[in-house]
Amino acid sequence: MDNANAEPKGALTIRTLAMPADTNPSGDIFGGWVLSQMDIAGSIAAHERVKGRTVTVAVEAMTFIAPVKVGDVLCIYTTVERVGTTSITVGMEAWARRNRLADRVKVTQGRFVYVALDDDGQKRRIDP
Repeated sequence: MDNANAEPKGALTIRTLAMPADTNPSGDIFGGWVLSQMDIAGSIAAHERVKGRTVTVAVEAMTFIAPVKVGDVLCIYTTVERVGTTSITVGMEAWARRNRLADRVKVTQGRFVYVALDDDGQKRRIDP
């Protein structure tokens, strides 16, 4: 995949450093760690849009494009794709800045669904 001219889509929501403790037996960053970071970013975007508590209800899509390496800065960009009555769908792209420099590569993309909750943990309507 050629990312030479590609630009991330969405708002930069989180950045974090991939550390040795997050590796799989092959020495790359464990996919579950990347998925977790994406869920955190998606929940931030969902929380900001619904102005309150949300929970993850589904991962509709998740595509691992390239490995994340130790020392990469993982940057996750979010876009609110759909707002329903009680749910919100957030599209995400994860990009790795190799060696903490400007050279970046798209490593993962996904779409997560969150549901808005009230103070009692029950579904609540999302304001338009």
